[in-house]
Amino acid sequence: MSTERIFVARLSGLAVFGPDGERIGKVRDLVASLRVDASPPRVLGMVVELATRRRIFVPMLRVTTIDPSAVTLATGRVSLRRFAQRPNETLLVGQLIDAPVKLADSGEEAVVVDAAIEPNRRRDWVVGRLAVRARRHGFARRGPVQVVEWSAVTGLSLSDRQGTAGLLAVFETMRPADVATALSELPAKRQHEVIDGLDDERLADVFEEMSEHEQRKLLKHLDAERAADVLEAMSPDDAADLLHELPHADADALLALMEPDESAPVRRLMCYLSDTAGGLMTPEPIILRPDATVAEALARIRNPDIPPALASMVFVCRSPSQTPTGRYLGCVHAQRLLREPPSELVAGVVDAELARLTPDAKLGEITRYFAAYNLVAGPVVDREEHLLGAVTVDDVLDHLLPPDWRDRLNDPDVASDREPDDADSEVADA
Repeated sequence: MSTERIFVARLSGLAVFGPDGERIGKVRDLVASLRVDASPPRVLGMVVELATRRRIFVPMLRVTTIDPSAVTLATGRVSLRRFAQRPNETLLVGQLIDAPVKLADSGEEAVVVDAAIEPNRRRDWVVGRLAVRARRHGFARRGPVQVVEWSAVTGLSLSDRQGTAGLLAVFETMRPADVATALSELPAKRQHEVIDGLDDERLADVFEEMSEHEQRKLLKHLDAERAADVLEAMSPDDAADLLHELPHADADALLALMEPDESAPVRRLMCYLSDTAGGLMTPEPIILRPDATVAEALARIRNPDIPPALASMVFVCRSPSQTPTGRYLGCVHAQRLLREPPSELVAGVVDAELARLTPDAKLGEITRYFAAYNLVAGPVVDREEHLLGAVTVDDVLDHLLPPDWRDRLNDPDVASDREPDDADSEVADA
């Protein structure tokens, strides 16, 4: 980029060219992703108006140069999909300029008159500074313009500009881990409004991505019946970890409110220490009988509700196929399934030689196991050759990282999914 800081009002109307000098259109606005906290929002891209008056989105990753007279792209091929603004986005020229704010240090009311974008340490563009003017009432003369850091004003975060219904709509488009991070930044009252508005399944997904401190804090807001419903919707290993953090009387009361079929695997997991294979495992891996076909196995691992680590391997056992199972026969890696005829029986391709983990294996032993065999999931088998569950690498990492790692997940420089997918977009030389 030719400039390290650019005020966006100057960009509106600039011509946009491809790398060979072909004119594509002109800049109409810039799109930024609002955040829940006070961190500067990331600039996702530009709204470019073509000669046909159609407005399209061009990601900032495709912008190579911004000069006072023009914007140059890295490619002349652009997606012709019409631009549609998302709930967590703001238009810097059309919506941010003239927005009312307050200066954080004095509480003085002001108005945004321009915004400056600048690259951060990862070369992503963020809205680092704002040009603001103090609001004057009546016939008072306009005050001077001052340039301040984004964090020096309030009133522009996602939670400031969206009501609870708006936040829920935004959170529906986000991954559970990102929702958990955003939720932790909200005031307690808004947190409670949001979790009251989430359904049990979605709230369970979010709870699984929260730190233990946040889990306990928000669980107190839920009445006992709903807390039990959310625990039922969580993965048994995550539910067991959460109940381990509660006083015994509270944990027992919640277990009693859960359906017996849902509480049984959680109770089994709570019998093990949290840093052992038994405490880390999920009791719901993909389990098949030896007479199942490769086609059946592939159908099971295609289930989008199964986490990728668990979908990397299927376990073959004699009946019964619910944990603890009948005799454990071995496992089949997903890559092996892809190389075999669909009609082949899994019994014919099973790996019976892979080492197993015992339920009392400690964290260090589990870590060495994954490193030695290059796995992301491994079987946990008892002395009677019953499969008890499977440990996945994400569970191991969760216990290896510092206890507060989820609280520090909030990195303002994470990538956006705004980049168009050229595989299903209309793409042409402009």
